[in-house]
Amino acid sequence: MHRNKELYSFLVGAAAQLTDDWYATLNKSHKAGVYSSSDPKVIKKLKQQNNEFHLRFFQVFDTGEREFFKRLDDWIEDIGKDEQHLNTPIYFILREFFRTQDQYLDYIDRFVELHGDQYPQKEINSWYRIVVKVFSEVMERFTEANHRYANKIMKAQQATIDELSTPIISLKDNMALLPLIGNIDTTRGMTLLENTLQKCVEKNVTRLFIDLSGVHSIDGASAHQLSQLIESLHLIGIETTLSGLLPEIAMTAVKLQLPFDKVTIKSTLAQAISTMK
Repeated sequence: MHRNKELYSFLVGAAAQLTDDWYATLNKSHKAGVYSSSDPKVIKKLKQQNNEFHLRFFQVFDTGEREFFKRLDDWIEDIGKDEQHLNTPIYFILREFFRTQDQYLDYIDRFVELHGDQYPQKEINSWYRIVVKVFSEVMERFTEANHRYANKIMKAQQATIDELSTPIISLKDNMALLPLIGNIDTTRGMTLLENTLQKCVEKNVTRLFIDLSGVHSIDGASAHQLSQLIESLHLIGIETTLSGLLPEIAMTAVKLQLPFDKVTIKSTLAQAISTMK
């Protein structure tokens, strides 16, 4: 009911003007995101993306729904993972979808005015309905893609943070050093347990020096995880030396009655390293 080749041709012919009008009225005052960029390359790409959206969207008036969404989904995925759009607040992007929707409805009005009574009102109404319907679907699909790629980046960043939070430094003769800095909470304690064991096995470590002089606080659950780490290292044949325990951490360990009988304890890292053979 909504397909109409004459309307399709009319809208495609207006695509370039739609992009020019859209960018000319774009709110560029916000400092965050792609829309406020003054970089000519970013602006050119943004306009190309906008124009490409028009050309793909207008195919709803010319092709079947399956083929239409297949082509539009490619655009949605590209924008969803686009770095500039990922750095743009989602509500800014949705605002521009709504502005573009208004443009389309206005141009359908123009088309109707040009053709007078050529088309029945029922068919005209179907054009308005399909625009609103498809925009709702597009915004839902875009939001999902944007969320998926943002989570992917966040996980990669977290993996980097986890990697940096447990830096196993190789020493001589299969020895290694794990210098810990900052507070250790339950989440970091779990990461510490998992990553340290894995890295020690990968590096074929037989003796590990764990320096806690940069750790100012540790909760009970994390102290228990540290104990589990030492126990696990012992089970896979890795000798452990602890150094730099601050009084507060030592008191936590005593209060929890943690079994540190399988570990050598030195007051400073220098003393611990001096025992290297």
